[in-house]
Amino acid sequence: MNKEYEIAAYYFPNYHQEPRNEEWHGLGWNEWELVKNAKPRFEGHMQPKVPLWGYENEADPKVMEKKINAAADYGLSAFIFDWYWHKEGPYLERCLENGYLKAKNNDKLKFAVMWANHDWLEIHPATRYQPYPVRMAGPVAEEVFVKATQHMIEKYFCHPSYWKIDGKLYFSVYELMSLVKGIGGLEKTKMVLDGFRERVRAAGLGELHINAVVWGIETLPTENTLTDPTEIMKYLGIDSVTSYVWVHHIEFTHFPDTPYSDMRNICKTEHERLRREYQMTYFPNVTVGWDSTPRTVQTDVFENVGYPYYPVYTDNSPEEFKKALLDMKVFLDEGNVNPKVGTINAWNEWTEGSYLEPDTIHGMGFLEAIKDVFG
Repeated sequence: MNKEYEIAAYYFPNYHQEPRNEEWHGLGWNEWELVKNAKPRFEGHMQPKVPLWGYENEADPKVMEKKINAAADYGLSAFIFDWYWHKEGPYLERCLENGYLKAKNNDKLKFAVMWANHDWLEIHPATRYQPYPVRMAGPVAEEVFVKATQHMIEKYFCHPSYWKIDGKLYFSVYELMSLVKGIGGLEKTKMVLDGFRERVRAAGLGELHINAVVWGIETLPTENTLTDPTEIMKYLGIDSVTSYVWVHHIEFTHFPDTPYSDMRNICKTEHERLRREYQMTYFPNVTVGWDSTPRTVQTDVFENVGYPYYPVYTDNSPEEFKKALLDMKVFLDEGNVNPKVGTINAWNEWTEGSYLEPDTIHGMGFLEAIKDVFG
């Protein structure tokens, strides 16, 4: 690491052609369709969101080169790709493998993977009626974990642009307890993670830095809250924890709209609370915004009935986002984190209203805020 601050943005790769999506939703479908068809759900609600760059195919290396240039030029260190591998095999991998890895400028911006090992639900879009059908289960057996992580070793970890923290390859798990459930308990999971580390060493790639995403409240209906988290983390040998998005651990204050400024002020104390709770390295998170209404059936009544029928963050302007980044910087500068690493949700969570990519309202404003704060 050669910068004082390392700021990584999560990347959600569902904006390209994917055979399973086409099987479920029809030829040519991707999540841009939900973005295009979003409608205002209450007075003053800003929908649809319109990408300034258009509805691009992220699996095209030329498209990804533009994203890489923008991310690097405005101060990001890495993309952390939401990465899917269920018992059925890889899913949504073409963005990373055909887009980023074939981009001519991928030496400008590092990348890492976060295993998004949650159930893939039929929420594209979601009706009010729950529970939602499970398309692919999140928990996977040991043999699936080994096959998937071997793919990481051979395809990603050996790449010169793979992101490292203190010289160790950064690998994150979205649902740690889903991993434990699939593999068959804590003892077996510890053995499998230890084996993963050994396979990385045997490949001559050094050491792993294993990160766990944690939260205190549920969002997607399948997510689990960890019990006795500190002891579990220590037992499994987890190196650090971070958040994926504020809604995982900050309650909404009002429906249908909640001021971003309220959430930002709460998050200032959340950084310290989460650091104390897990008693280990905590990388703080800043969320750009929240609006999951594009994932709702637009003709269903919009009421507070659970994800994605959630409140919307309002006033999440680049100016407010910059204040949240400054709060993160203060937390990092107080010596709470070494090295000074932070995560951002997200580069492109368009259907959850949390994106750094330019839109027709704010332009490059959110990226400019990163550059202003972190250089």
